[in-house]
Amino acid sequence: MKKIFSLCLILLPAVAFGNAGVHLEHVDIDLKDKPSLQRGAKLFVNYCLSCHSASYARFNGIGKDLGIPDDVMKKNMLFVSDKVGSYMRVAMDKEDAKKWLGVAPPDLSVIARSRGSDWIYTFLNSFYLDPNKATGVNNTVFKDTAMPHILWELQGWQRPVYSESQHGDETTKEISGLKLVSPGKMSEEDYQVATRDLTNFLTYLGEPAKLVRKKVGLWVILFLLVLLVPAYLLKKEYWKDVK
Repeated sequence: MKKIFSLCLILLPAVAFGNAGVHLEHVDIDLKDKPSLQRGAKLFVNYCLSCHSASYARFNGIGKDLGIPDDVMKKNMLFVSDKVGSYMRVAMDKEDAKKWLGVAPPDLSVIARSRGSDWIYTFLNSFYLDPNKATGVNNTVFKDTAMPHILWELQGWQRPVYSESQHGDETTKEISGLKLVSPGKMSEEDYQVATRDLTNFLTYLGEPAKLVRKKVGLWVILFLLVLLVPAYLLKKEYWKDVK
């Protein structure tokens, strides 16, 4: 019962703040692209893991899947623990997080399964400056998000481009796009590659065994097809006397 309740809590944000009325950019997810997954893991550890856990995954499990040796993992990715077999959990207490941030940052283990890869990718590319917010930014995909733009030094800062629309006697302004006004360390193209890598990694986190499952599933289907031949012949042998 607790597991079902937890799943509902995970899926509820996707319903409440879903994709309705929001244009999502498509991202090319390739779980066989290990260099992309490795870069995404690096970004996750350096920019996300300080607030967001991925408590369903272990460091050494990720290292095994992505081809990252334990010594490299310890040197470059083990910032919240000293054991490669530990889970990817943040040291920040949830109650402290609520006091400091207003809400405890969610665990991102299955965020790609609840939100979708396109949602994550578009979200990471849709922060814009908003002086009315405590964090100084807002997001076109998740309006009034409490999350700051953690990748600002890579992307830079964007400002919204508005368009006016007439509804009777009332004129309203809506955001029609975003314009980069202060470049970061990366070009726009490189930043899109980086957010694609991070999205790729989060998609992998949602189901690490997906590639193995597909590979095993193919062999199972081939085995059943081969088994079908003797099963059919056996059936004919059994039923020939009945007829």
